[in-house]
Amino acid sequence: MNLNATLFVQFGVFFILAMFTMKFVWPPLMNALDERAKKIADGLAASDKAQKTLQDGAKAAQDALNAAREEGQKQILNAEQRAAKIVDEAKNTAAAEAARILAAANADAENQVTKAREELRDQVATLAVKGAEQILKREVNASAHADLLNQLKTEL
Repeated sequence: MNLNATLFVQFGVFFILAMFTMKFVWPPLMNALDERAKKIADGLAASDKAQKTLQDGAKAAQDALNAAREEGQKQILNAEQRAAKIVDEAKNTAAAEAARILAAANADAENQVTKAREELRDQVATLAVKGAEQILKREVNASAHADLLNQLKTEL
């Protein structure tokens, strides 16, 4: 066999194999590679979108957390103000009640002092009458001398 003829035959076989590969093998491989590249690109896009959604969600959660903290601080401040107001009202009520009780006690004491003075006057008048009886050695008519006794009471 001739080397040139072998070379031409091998060239022909290579050309047929290349044409067969380009016609039947190469297109499905390229389609598979293109589909795989498209899937990878879609996956990366979905990953980027999910990461952006995650960042947005984290920001929204942080904003909600900050808003809840602010609301909690406001409620604590309101509760403290209400507690201070209730304490002040209780102090005012207690002070008013103490003043009322003190006024009632003073009025009661004044009434008791007045009553005690009246009783003392009556006792002094009775003692004066008894003393006068003993001095005069006779019985004094209380009804006849009631005006005199009343006058004596008012003087005492």
